[in-house]
Amino acid sequence: MQIGLYIRLLGRPGTEPPPPSWTSIRDQAIAAEAAGFDLVVLEDASLYPDDSGDVGVWEAVATAAAVATCTSRIRVGHAVINNPYRYPSQTARIAATLDEIAGGRYTLGIGSGNTPDDYRLFGIAADRRFSRFREAIRIIRDLLRGERVNFDGEFYSVAGAELVLRGPSPKGPRVAIAAGKPRMLALAAEFGDEWNWWASGPEDVEALAGLVQDVERACAERDRDPASLRRSVDVYSVTTPTTEPPTDPWPICGPADAIADALLEYGRLGFDEVRINLKVPGSMPPAEAIAAMAEVVGLVHAGT
Repeated sequence: MQIGLYIRLLGRPGTEPPPPSWTSIRDQAIAAEAAGFDLVVLEDASLYPDDSGDVGVWEAVATAAAVATCTSRIRVGHAVINNPYRYPSQTARIAATLDEIAGGRYTLGIGSGNTPDDYRLFGIAADRRFSRFREAIRIIRDLLRGERVNFDGEFYSVAGAELVLRGPSPKGPRVAIAAGKPRMLALAAEFGDEWNWWASGPEDVEALAGLVQDVERACAERDRDPASLRRSVDVYSVTTPTTEPPTDPWPICGPADAIADALLEYGRLGFDEVRINLKVPGSMPPAEAIAAMAEVVGLVHAGT
């Protein structure tokens, strides 16, 4: 099983921990590559309105490009691109450009959108998010595959669009679709190279087994081999290894072997990759915490 790392881009000045600087983000990506992680993923949001003050987020596309230029092996992706933010033909151009910058290491993670509080504030139309996404993903997939696209929908229209400049991936970068409900699972089965979801507690882990069955059923209904749809899961949260045995079921904690065993359970559920949100203890620099995960990374790789 492969293992990825979620690098957070959010924060607010004057808080602890402080918001991430580009230097911190860069150092985390470099540390993840050195520790053996297979992938780093970045969140895509504009703002998280909060009662105590709004939490800002660095722009995800520009950051991904910068991360790609300061690394050489590790894959770079998004968890996930927020579809309403961008016109689908532009999202496809962005993905092809990032694939070029990253030398084929980019994964386009995308979903229908899950930050409704910021859409209105930034003037973004986001009503009927599923219907918008259903049109968008068709345009994005066909453009990335090298087709000339004509599409006239309710929300989006393109007339003979084509990506003349393309990155090194022959069929475009891998498209990972975040989906947790039947209609979105159906789109993942139809248009995705990968299905992605998340877990933030033991109850979510139990639900994942049912979702795996649902996505396999969706593939079968479309005469698609379920094994051809890669599967990844984002886990919130994991702590750095300690010498103490785990005391609670969540977050995932304890010695390196206990953390690795907990992550390998997702492989036994049928997932190809687990991407972790790492809880950084105290005042430890994030890059140092990531470096401390090298043993866990090795055990996860060996456990498969």
